[in-house]
Order: sequence, then C-alpha cells, then structure tokens
Amino acid sequence: MGKIEEITELLVNEISSFEKSIERLEKVSEKLHSTKISIDIKEYKLVLESHQKQIKAILDSQERILNRYEELLKDAKIYPNWAVIVFIVSLLSGIASTTFVLLAKIWVA
Repeated sequence: MGKIEEITELLVNEISSFEKSIERLEKVSEKLHSTKISIDIKEYKLVLESHQKQIKAILDSQERILNRYEELLKDAKIYPNWAVIVFIVSLLSGIASTTFVLLAKIWVA
C-alpha cells in the first residue's frame, strides 16, 4: 500500500504542476492575443523614395544623352561638302576630257 500512496502522491504533484503550467500558458496566450504588432515602414519608404529619385535622375540623364546622340547622327555627314564638290567637279572634268579626246580622234581619223 505504501507504494501506491507514493505513486498517487507523485501523480498529484505532477498534475498540480501541469495545471500551473497550463495557467501560465493561458496568461501568456492572453498577452499575445492582446498585443498588437505594428510594422514601422517609414524608414523603408524614405529609402525607396530616395532610390526612386536616383533612378529617375539616371533615366533622365540617359534620355538626354540618347537625344544628343540622335541629333548628332541626324546632322552627321560621311564626307564634308567641299570633298563632295571636288569629287563631282573632277568626275565631270574627267568625263569631259575623255569625251573631248574621243571626239578629237574621231574627227582626226
């Protein structure tokens, strides 16, 4: 009988400590449910806004560079005007002199 009493006493102690643990868990659970968690994203908003401004500035800069290159390409010429004029004049004079020589040979012969 002594062993049964010891076992029941141990069981009663374990049950009472289990009940105390449950009470503590219930209190903690109530605190968790009553606690409101809020996320402060003000700092992140500031960082994102700053990053967005930097990206906009970079895009504007790239767009200005692209527009400048487009204008340069629009006005770009492969050969300068004087070189084109000299080429045309020399070509015409070559054709005229060849024609003159051929006509002179035909008249002489």
